[in-house]
Amino acid sequence: MTDGIDRTPSDTEACIVGSGPAGAITAYSLARRGHDVTVLEAGERLEPADHRRRMEMWLRPSFDRDAFWRDDERDAFTSTGDIYARLNETRLKAVGGTSVHWDGNTPRLHPKDFEMRSRYGRGRDWPIGYDDLRPYYAQAEREMGVSGVDDNPHGPPRTDPYPQEGFPRSYSDSLFAEACAALGISMATQPKAINAEAYDGRSECVGYGVCNACPSGARYSAEVHVRRAENHGARIVDRAQVLRLEHDASGDSVDSVLYATPDGSTHRQEADQFVVACGGIETPRLLLLSSSSQYPDGLANSSGAVGRYLMDHPNVTTNAALEEPTQQNNVGWVSSRSDQFYDPGAAGPGSFHLTFDNSARAASGGAQVRQPASTRLLGAITAPTPAGLADVATDPLNETSLGDGLEPPTTDGPPYPLSIRGAGEMLPRAENRVTLDRSTTDNHGRPVPSIELSDGEYAQRTMEHCLEIQADIMAELGAEITDVSTLSDRQMSTHHMGTTRMGTDPAESVVDAQCRTHDLENLWVASSSVFPTGGANNPTLTIAALALKTADHIDETLSSA
Repeated sequence: MTDGIDRTPSDTEACIVGSGPAGAITAYSLARRGHDVTVLEAGERLEPADHRRRMEMWLRPSFDRDAFWRDDERDAFTSTGDIYARLNETRLKAVGGTSVHWDGNTPRLHPKDFEMRSRYGRGRDWPIGYDDLRPYYAQAEREMGVSGVDDNPHGPPRTDPYPQEGFPRSYSDSLFAEACAALGISMATQPKAINAEAYDGRSECVGYGVCNACPSGARYSAEVHVRRAENHGARIVDRAQVLRLEHDASGDSVDSVLYATPDGSTHRQEADQFVVACGGIETPRLLLLSSSSQYPDGLANSSGAVGRYLMDHPNVTTNAALEEPTQQNNVGWVSSRSDQFYDPGAAGPGSFHLTFDNSARAASGGAQVRQPASTRLLGAITAPTPAGLADVATDPLNETSLGDGLEPPTTDGPPYPLSIRGAGEMLPRAENRVTLDRSTTDNHGRPVPSIELSDGEYAQRTMEHCLEIQADIMAELGAEITDVSTLSDRQMSTHHMGTTRMGTDPAESVVDAQCRTHDLENLWVASSSVFPTGGANNPTLTIAALALKTADHIDETLSSA
């Protein structure tokens, strides 16, 4: 039984596979210039009621995160490395991709991240530098509506102001700030793709504290650019599972993609240019599944690099408790960070940044404390605003009402909990990779992705240093450490990078500086999979900046044809 939606092929200039931030922004950038664009998305299109239901589930005292995003059977995968991949907990298959349930953290990479080999003799240099991406970073911040403050003494250089003023820091941030100042550690505002004010037709944040399931649209998701692309004539086809890419007789270009629809039929979509924007796991998987007699090891894989050099961000957390109130509100976002240790130089361990948690956790380091029933107003949408929550910075004993009789959620105490998280840098290593597990197939009979990932000595030393710094801050704060998560018990992060990396040498990279594949003249990749190195910062803003840059190159190609 079908839903009545036409999912048959149509004439198009550019076919984009995937509708996450990379695919949606590329689609919008091309459509607004008058190009015919078709986006094929394997997941379904979510409606406002779907977001509302997920918000309600998020606010329950407990939930299975896996079931939270999908009620049916999840995608199969194999995890063979030291680090469990947990893909079904970190990815969402839907129009808008995983950005539908991300936290909205949007720091830029640092200049050194693009020059690791030439500066320090490790990793790989990007074929582009920070200055090449700087204008695209600024454009991406405007497109996504990033809120921030230019107050980071150890952050990457900026020339453009943030589109919106950053959120005020929390009360617990002020406690950390005192300890950090005593240790000579800088703290700065965390940039967020969350509206501090009404922006670009979207609501300001209303402070539900459920950023992963934002019901108001204040937190950016790629659904924003899906709608913009459609407004400019792009066609977004949901529940269209791309099975493989097919090239022409010469093997120099892609001529179509084969995709399946819910009614059991398959179709071929032809186009002039093709963009794979499926993330760091499914992008290499699709290329490997598209093997042929001319590309027996997978499409665009003459280098053998497709699937290799998988990176994520190793992370560690120190949980502690104080006798005085910490006012840890479940505000849903981190408002402060430190980049003090982002560029340790050639002699030091790798980069890491610190973030200071604003979500209450049990003093034993257990589960996150949910908002009390008084804040779960699921009828009329009324909730404390970020500005109201900021008032608590001067009222740690919770004596300020936040309107409508609401009080901010707190944790019983003493002792009162607080925590610091650190995310660090992993070097690209060929043995960390995505391959095909031919012993297990998906519902279309295709081999599932197999993930092999381990941290390596460099990441181990980096995060050991990070834990030492976290312990110093807690000691200065006078907090008792209650729990420490180390790399030995970590699982894969949400950031999947490096599996179709960018480079100038076709013998060791998959795409060039424009993100066009070396092997096929009309096949492009828009994804964190093109990152030669991962740095220590969240990748989404860089994904968006690269998508804007790639769209410029595709536009030039289409316009000159």
